Formats: sequence, structure tokens, C-alpha cells
Amino acid sequence: MSYPSIERARLNRATAHLDAPFAVVDLQAFDANARDLVRRARGKPIRVASKSVRCRALLARALRQDGFAGVLSFTLAESLWLARCGFEDVLLAYPSADRAGYAELTGDRDLAAAVTVMVDDPAQLDAVDAARTGTEQVRVCLDFDTSLRLPGGVLRIGARRSPLHSPAQLVELARTVVARPGFRLVGLMAYEGHIAGVGDAVPGRPVHSRMVRLVQSAARRELAGRRAAAVRAVRQVADLEFVNGGGTGSVQFTAAEPAVTELAAGSGLYLPQLFDHYSSFRGHPAALFALPVVRRPGPGVVTVLGGGYPASGVAGRDRLPAPYLPAGLHYDAYEGAGEVQTPLLGAAADGLRIGDPVWFRHAKAGELCERFDAVQLLDGERVVDVVPTYRGEGKTFL
Repeated sequence: MSYPSIERARLNRATAHLDAPFAVVDLQAFDANARDLVRRARGKPIRVASKSVRCRALLARALRQDGFAGVLSFTLAESLWLARCGFEDVLLAYPSADRAGYAELTGDRDLAAAVTVMVDDPAQLDAVDAARTGTEQVRVCLDFDTSLRLPGGVLRIGARRSPLHSPAQLVELARTVVARPGFRLVGLMAYEGHIAGVGDAVPGRPVHSRMVRLVQSAARRELAGRRAAAVRAVRQVADLEFVNGGGTGSVQFTAAEPAVTELAAGSGLYLPQLFDHYSSFRGHPAALFALPVVRRPGPGVVTVLGGGYPASGVAGRDRLPAPYLPAGLHYDAYEGAGEVQTPLLGAAADGLRIGDPVWFRHAKAGELCERFDAVQLLDGERVVDVVPTYRGEGKTFL
């Protein structure tokens, strides 16, 4: 019996009492992925990226493991909610324009102590001051642009994030923060998405994969030098508590930089299918969802309920959930993943009956939780708990 068949049988036995659709997280795989991230982090703490988890119980589970410390959040409202729920070190990864959130933050001593906001423009400091309701000092982190820019500025490789690309630009804003009453500069973040979030071993695309590896190698060298210079310069202005960098795909490389004091990762806990194609690490699919077979239109085809759960980013086939088990199923090229129903083709379809579950992996990590209000937690062949997602707690931050 093949591994996919054994794995499918295990999942089916564990969830035989459930009616699909439902989502599961395999705790043994989750914990193994967490340990692998810690191993690759080389002793540096990992801040958990909450957007890649979107479930308080699983955020807490990761943070209970040695090697994890703090949360990297994605909205100010989420940051304040997590702080009120007892998460003590929450770094907001993106600038915010949430006036109500800033009003709450500046008027509450405990929240102001627990939450650090992200800034890359003096106008964002103005937004905080315009919303102030109290005198609490706001903890500030500067966002450093990690993109690789080739000579002449004709080509940029990396996300369009912060305008602060040079150490001099970063220092200028650092001085502005330090000189401004009501703010305290405590950190620097430099997320290298073009290295951490792009697979370099894509099946069937050897030339593309080699080019990705070459570009990423050049980008790592360039960024290591520029990031070190930026950190040295900013430390002349403020006594930084942390320098954050990395991501699931680059943890081991960023950990080797002396200037970086902590890493960030989240997707590697669930291991969605976009993270299958890296040459530097392997993980275990932990987050899955099951959809029921509701039609059998003909030989070699079944139709499941729902399935249209595309991931964010540039639209393409790689953003669709991947049929996982039974192995060998694929989408109809003319229908893809449907809003209400999804036809699946392949020889494995003939072995499926009405009501049988088909297992999928989402393209990305936490976005799966926007589709389900609860996650079934599996340990071996048993569901050992059911925990709410952000959606299940009535929290739709984005």
C-alpha cells in the first residue's frame, strides 16, 4: 500500500464522524514543522507570523515550543485583540491607518507596552498623533526595503514595500522618531519576501528554478551587507531591542547574519503547497481541508461541494488549492475550482462514492482559515480537539 493511500486511510478514519466540508490541522506534522524551523533558526528566536496561522489556539501552541517568541501581526485591530487576549509581544508587520486602533493604543498602558507599530514614513507618525486619546508612548519599528535593485534602477526584484532602501534613508527616519515626543524606536524589520517566499525547485521547470537560485543567492549577499550597514547606523541613533528578518523559506540564511537578532515565520507551520518547492528544506503538510463528493457525472470524474478558495497574489493555477488525496485527481481546465462545486478528473475518481471526502491543500497558509470557522485538531487517528479560527471568533481583520 502506497504512502498516499495509507495517509488517506488515516485521515478518513480520524474524521469518519464528520460531515465535510471541514478543515484539519495534524498536530504531529505541525509540531515537526515547528521543530524544523527552530533547527534552521540556529538558536535565534522565531516570531510567529499570525497571518499564516489565524487561529489563537495554534498561535499559542507554537509559542509554547522552545525557540518561538512573540507574534508578527498583520493589522492593528488584530494586534490589540491579541494583546487583550494575553499575547505579550506583538509586532505589527505593516503600517496602519486605523484611527480607532491608534486611539485605543495611546490611551491604554498595557496595550502600549505589548504592541509595536510599523513605520516607514513620517506621515504615519502624524496619523498616530492625530488619533491620540492619551499620553502613552508608542513603540515603533522601522520597515527596511530588502528588494534587490540592479545598477541603473531599471530592474527591481522584490516586493514594493518600504520606501527606505538605503541605510541613510533609514537613519533619517530613525532620527525623526527619536526626536518626536510620544514615540520610542525599539526595532527594525527587513522581510526578504523575494527570497523567503519564492520556491527555487519547481518540478518541470529546471531552467526557471536555476535562475531563481542564482538571483536569490545574489540577493542574499547584497542584502546581508546592506542590512548590516543599516543596523550599525540605526544603533548609533537608538538602542534597538530587536532586528527582525527572514521568513519560512529563508530562515537558515537570515539566521546566519549577525545583525539579525530574531526571525519571522508562520507558513512553515502549516506547510501549504506553495512551500513544496524549496531545495533547502522539506516539511510536512499539516493544514488540510476536506470537501464531499456530491456528483458522479461520468467515468473518471467526480464533483465536490465548494472548492473555490484561491490564494492572494498574482492570479494563476498555482494559487488554487491542490487536490491532495486520493492521489491523481486534477481540475477540469475549463472549470477550475468552483464557487459552489468543483469537478475533479482522474482515474482515482472511479473509486469515490457520493459523500466520500476529497482532501485538499491550500496554496497559502492562514488564508484557509478565512473559509472555515473551526479547525479539527488531529493526533494520529483521532480528533483530539476543535478550535475556532479567527473567523470562528467573529474576527475578519482583512
